[in-house]
Amino acid sequence: MNEFEPDYIPISMLNALAYCPRRFGYEYLQAEMLINEFVADGQILHSSVDAGGRTWIAGEVQERSVYVWSQRWRITGIVDLLESDRGEFCPVEYKRGKLAQRRNDHVQLCAQALCLEEMFGCEVNQGFIFSWANRRREQVAFDPELRQKTIAIIEQAHAICQRGELPAPTSQKGKCRDCSLKPLCLPDEVAYLTTHPHLTIDAID
Repeated sequence: MNEFEPDYIPISMLNALAYCPRRFGYEYLQAEMLINEFVADGQILHSSVDAGGRTWIAGEVQERSVYVWSQRWRITGIVDLLESDRGEFCPVEYKRGKLAQRRNDHVQLCAQALCLEEMFGCEVNQGFIFSWANRRREQVAFDPELRQKTIAIIEQAHAICQRGELPAPTSQKGKCRDCSLKPLCLPDEVAYLTTHPHLTIDAID
């Protein structure tokens, strides 16, 4: 293990990696975070969940901000809302934007399920993404495909940390358009310099 590789990787960073490896590199390896209006709004909305607490509704227990971990996968994080009924667990992840079938959100939720299964020796079959914008839930089934994708992302995260190198910009430019780190990442500029290796910064200026 080198100086960049942690014992446990935060589950929220798996979301960043599933969205874009370079974003993961900036946020986790280099601890860089740019706050725009969308990120700030999400932090405000999330504060009600972060406060924690436990409630009982018709025999079902709802607990907020539940700390989870997995020794097998060396990941750790917080479940926004954990619903449990007669030993069956269901994690709920709160998101600012509209429901859009984002696989990176599904990976984050599935990683929480992997932790819960290891901690409690149970099987977690599904979870939910709650959208503040839609005010409704999206059901996420933890099927073999999603589990395999999540495990692959976990392994990729540890591999990136072991190398300690910032990944290259993504080729999916639509992701760059919506990313708060675009002013730091400079994907277009990096791509241009990559295809024009003879240029220098002074030449561009």
